Amino acid sequence: RTEFALKEIMSSGGAEDDIPQAERKTVTDFCYLLDKSKQLFNGLRDLPQYGQKQWQSYFGRTFDVYTKLWKFQQQHRQVLDNRYGLKRWQIGEIASKIGQLYYHYYLRTSETSYLNEAFSFYSAIRQRSYYSQVNKEDRPELVVKKLRYYARFIVVCLLLNKMDVVKDLVKELSDEIEDYTHRFNTEDQVEWNLVLQEVAAFIEADPVMVLNDDNTIVITSNRLSEMGAPLLEQGMIVGQLALADALIIGNCNNQVKFSELTIDMFRMLQALEREPMNLASQMNKPGMQESTEKPARRENPHKYLLYKPTFSQLYTFLAASFKELPANSVLLIYLSATGVFPSGRSDSEGPYDFGGVLTNSNRDIINGDAIHKRNQSYKEMHCLHPGDLYPFTRKPLFIIVDSSNSVAYKNFTNLFGQPLVCLLSPTAYPKALQDQSQRGSLFTLFLNNPLMAFLFVSGLSSMRRGLWEKCQDYLRKINRDIAQLLTHSRSIDQSFLQFFGDEFLRLLLTRFIFCSATMRMHKIFRETRNYPESYPQLPRDETVENPHLQKHILELASILDVRNVFLENTLDDY
Repeated sequence: RTEFALKEIMSSGGAEDDIPQAERKTVTDFCYLLDKSKQLFNGLRDLPQYGQKQWQSYFGRTFDVYTKLWKFQQQHRQVLDNRYGLKRWQIGEIASKIGQLYYHYYLRTSETSYLNEAFSFYSAIRQRSYYSQVNKEDRPELVVKKLRYYARFIVVCLLLNKMDVVKDLVKELSDEIEDYTHRFNTEDQVEWNLVLQEVAAFIEADPVMVLNDDNTIVITSNRLSEMGAPLLEQGMIVGQLALADALIIGNCNNQVKFSELTIDMFRMLQALEREPMNLASQMNKPGMQESTEKPARRENPHKYLLYKPTFSQLYTFLAASFKELPANSVLLIYLSATGVFPSGRSDSEGPYDFGGVLTNSNRDIINGDAIHKRNQSYKEMHCLHPGDLYPFTRKPLFIIVDSSNSVAYKNFTNLFGQPLVCLLSPTAYPKALQDQSQRGSLFTLFLNNPLMAFLFVSGLSSMRRGLWEKCQDYLRKINRDIAQLLTHSRSIDQSFLQFFGDEFLRLLLTRFIFCSATMRMHKIFRETRNYPESYPQLPRDETVENPHLQKHILELASILDVRNVFLENTLDDY
């Protein structure tokens, strides 16, 4: 392919003999690097998506070739312009591929710094207008490359909470789509308009706006910061386990999504990440870092993001995570999915008799065959039952279930004596509460951004930055007190304390207790099914119904002038 391209290029550039040998070699080397880079990039698709080690050397080789290609076109731009006819959109394509490499490296490693690198390459494409000439060429496939670049750039900006950039990109993408469909009269117009609708809904999913004095929206980040998790105080006896791996699974009907990320998955993945650092100061080129060169701080837990996985996909990823889990480490499973309820009354009460959650909605097809008749004994194939997770309780397991049938996981049994905790969402919310399910679950919002969730249940939809920051400070104090309640409790199950040494799990547990205490005090949350539950159960009087914590919640409500939303009589004996 390269030889043919060379002949074409050389003949179009004048008589072959007139071209200096050095320039001919430059074009040959460029064609070789371009071919090699495409070949390696396409090979990334064949790498297994699970397992953390076997892909690293391949990624390293791909990065190497792209680094050489990028530098080469910079150093020899004039020769490539004259002799190869290098177009700006081709430079844009190389930059876009490097951006994609960094983004996929982030997905593989969960290291947020790689998102910054992807962002810088995607930004350069836009700032230098690499794709600006594409619209002048009568080639729809080139315009599609440009549209895909925009979609990928938007995903990276969403993950970095660069909402102001997202809004600009959406406007530009909208204009590009209009121009594309007008010029080429294509069949994929509906799909591209759906992309626009999805991202517009995604950026408006937060139920509360935080405003600056000039009414611009404050972008809040919900990743773990230095001051994020309550510190362990002297004398707190907790386990030394560390969260190493997480499966984030999403299958909620009608929930806002963009790319293959529902809003619940998006919120949970941010709750399991630290704030990004500048990559240059922290580590070498991806794939090149020796195992001895550890970053200066603890890494993020590794994550798999699974959107609507089939049962076999889910079990494959679970088994891979389980197999690679290091010693003294925890596997977290987060399920945000539609509930599957038992179809008939069962005489037994085993781990497969309470239903579970549906991980894939393709309900009527199994092995390619449609099921026309469903009898009572038939069980949903893609339902994840509590019993399906039993084999994985051989290692420390932390489960979060956000579903209308989360209580199925209350009937768990700890067969192997390893630390095991399940945090379970309410199975229903009060009718008086404005239905926000499309914009994400309230339970997951409490685990990701507890103050925003508190404001929402208090009926507030916007807030000034100064008051927001004051409330965040107070919430940090509440978290510290919850940490003390947990570690000083005499009757709490030891599993909770064994997980409490890890910053991410500590934050999730304190937020869970804050969420549960808030809902129990709220005037419209009056049914048992409106409250979160856990396995093992927490001692209520020492945690979610503790008078000291209830007093704090009322004080937070007073700061916000919403005390009337909460019950006061729980404090009569305080």
